[in-house]
Amino acid sequence: MSPIRHCLSLLDFTTPELIALLERASELKCMRQQGEPHVLLPQKTLGMLFEKASTRTRVSFEAGMAQMGGSALFLSPRDTQLGRGEPVADTARVLSRMVDAIMIRAHEHRTLEIFAEHSVVPVINALTDQFHPCQLLADMQTWFEHRGPIEGRTVAWVGDGNNVCHSYINAAARLGFTLRVASPPGYEPDATIINTAGAEVAVMQAPEEAVAGADLVVTDVWTSMGQEDENARRLQDFHGYQVNSALMARAAPEALFMHCLPAHRGEEVSTEVIDGPQSVVWDEAENRLHAQKALLEFLIPR
Repeated sequence: MSPIRHCLSLLDFTTPELIALLERASELKCMRQQGEPHVLLPQKTLGMLFEKASTRTRVSFEAGMAQMGGSALFLSPRDTQLGRGEPVADTARVLSRMVDAIMIRAHEHRTLEIFAEHSVVPVINALTDQFHPCQLLADMQTWFEHRGPIEGRTVAWVGDGNNVCHSYINAAARLGFTLRVASPPGYEPDATIINTAGAEVAVMQAPEEAVAGADLVVTDVWTSMGQEDENARRLQDFHGYQVNSALMARAAPEALFMHCLPAHRGEEVSTEVIDGPQSVVWDEAENRLHAQKALLEFLIPR
C-alpha cells in the first residue's frame, strides 16, 4: 500500500509533481468547459473542517467533489467535538476512518500537522496562519495558462508577509522564479520560511523596487481575518503599499496582476488595477476549483 500523501505546504511536492498537477488542472478545466464527464472519485467523501469561514474554499472543494462523482461534508466548529475540547489527534483518528480525505481551514498550522500525524487518509491545508498552498496552485495554474512556464520570471509581492506570501516563497523554491517581497517594517515574511528558498527570494521595503520589471504583481488584504482589532494601525503602516496604476507602470509591459480575494478596493489595490486589463483575478478565483480537483485526484487512493 502506498504511503499517505498530505498537502500541508507546496514543499510536500516535487517540482515535476507540481507541474503535473498544474497541467492536470487545466485539463480538468477544459473537460468541464466542454461538458465532458470526469467521474474520477466515485463514492469518495471529503471531510471539510472549517475553523475560519470562506466563500471560495468551501464552494470550490464541495463543487469539485460533486463534479468528480464524490461528496463533501461541511463541518464548522459547532459541528465537531473540537469545539468542545476534544484533542485534535482524537478527532483525526475517528474522522479519517470515515472519509477518504480531509480538508482543513485552521488558525494554527500546528493543528494541521497534528491532524496529519494521526490521520489514515490524506489531509489538505485549505489555509492556516502559515501557508495557503491551494491558493498558489490556482495562481500558478493561472500564470501557466496566460504566460506559460514561470521558471526564470520575476514575481513581486507587495504588502503583508502573510500565509499566501509564505506559499509564494515555497512556489519560488519549487518552480524556479525570483520573488521580491516588499513589506513595511515588522510585516516581513518569516525568516525561516525565506531560508527554504535561498537566493530565489529577496525582501525589501520599497514597493517600487520590488515591482520594477516584474512579470507578475501580487497583493493581499492588509488586515486578514482575525486581525480586525489591528485594522487602524495596519492602515497607517501600509500607507504607500497600494498596488495602483502608477505602481503597475513600473512592472514589465505584459505584467499580470493577481489577488487571492476578497479584495478591499481603495486599500491594498486600486479599482482601476483589479478591474483593469492586466488583472486575472477572476481566472485565478475560478482556478481554485480546477487546481483542487487535480489535487484531490492526486491524493485520494482509488
